[in-house]
Amino acid sequence: MITKKELKTYLLKGRRLASRYYLQIKIGLFFFSLLFLILALRVIFPYLLIGGRIVGGLASSGISLVSQSATDLKGENGRVNFLLLGISDEGKAGAELTDTIIFLSINPQTGNTVMLSLPRDIWLASMRAKLNTAYYYGNQKKPGGGLILAKASVAEILGQPVNYGVVIDFAGFEKLIDLLGGVTVNVAKSFTDDRYPLPGKEDDDCGGDPEYGCRYESIHFEAGEQEMNGKRALKYVRSRYAEGEEGTDFARSQRQQNLLTAIKNKIFSPQVLINPLKVVQLVKVGQQSLTTDLPQKDFGGVVKLILKMRAGEIKAEILNGGAEGKEGYLINPQPNPKLYDNHWVLIPRTGDWQAVQTYVQDLLENH
Repeated sequence: MITKKELKTYLLKGRRLASRYYLQIKIGLFFFSLLFLILALRVIFPYLLIGGRIVGGLASSGISLVSQSATDLKGENGRVNFLLLGISDEGKAGAELTDTIIFLSINPQTGNTVMLSLPRDIWLASMRAKLNTAYYYGNQKKPGGGLILAKASVAEILGQPVNYGVVIDFAGFEKLIDLLGGVTVNVAKSFTDDRYPLPGKEDDDCGGDPEYGCRYESIHFEAGEQEMNGKRALKYVRSRYAEGEEGTDFARSQRQQNLLTAIKNKIFSPQVLINPLKVVQLVKVGQQSLTTDLPQKDFGGVVKLILKMRAGEIKAEILNGGAEGKEGYLINPQPNPKLYDNHWVLIPRTGDWQAVQTYVQDLLENH
């Protein structure tokens, strides 16, 4: 029999999950906007410069907006499906764990889109690991295996094929921001983090200091609009140990969203878009932050698909554990060393993925 205290705890977890993953959906939209920018510039910009020849190592041959259609893309059941993953490669073990996992399905005829955010703590018995480890373990098996395993894992959960995968690495944004000449970020709340990790100090014994103080620095941000270079901006989004609310995953996700907004605003500013050299440099740097299995021959079709998507309706959902008065599709079981290696995990409420797959199929059929 569940107690009132336990029920309150579960409901609070549910609301926190919902808040976190709605923010991840917003971040996913920014990820797709960045993909659109890179692909569109690769398709269009070389022709504007020198009639389709190679520009700065970017070959435009074989890419055409005229001959390629969104409906030519690989897809099934009248939809094209993407997996969007977000990682934060901070130079430490486990850096390829995916904090953001979004299934995105687009109808190429109407542009209507379904975005479904999946919690990173979903337990996959077939892997005996959490969903957010699939990209890491896949890459350990073979180069490029990360997207293969992550796509297969999401397909197993949702019962839907995943045609293309896209990974965005926040660490690569430092070069992008510096190339833009910095960005203007509106910091919502002041905060101080006295335990921000110093790169390269992860294994320093700090001369026997039991607190390992030499591994960290103190960083502070005042509330308000301010200019940030790449290094400063990444500290802003990576900070985990501030006091109070700013030390939560929710606040960190919000800061990531703020930074992405600032980057988007700067990229689409006139001083950047009318500078041909700057645009070519941005495409190069952007590609360093983006990993995808999207073949070059499909670039033009994806640009058209994203343009179509912007004209359609977007249905954003989360695969959650429910909220007050509503059962969700996932539950958090008691830690179990035999079943879940004592991890905090989420599993299907019904014991298998059938109910989830029916829910997703209904979403796609109605949008």
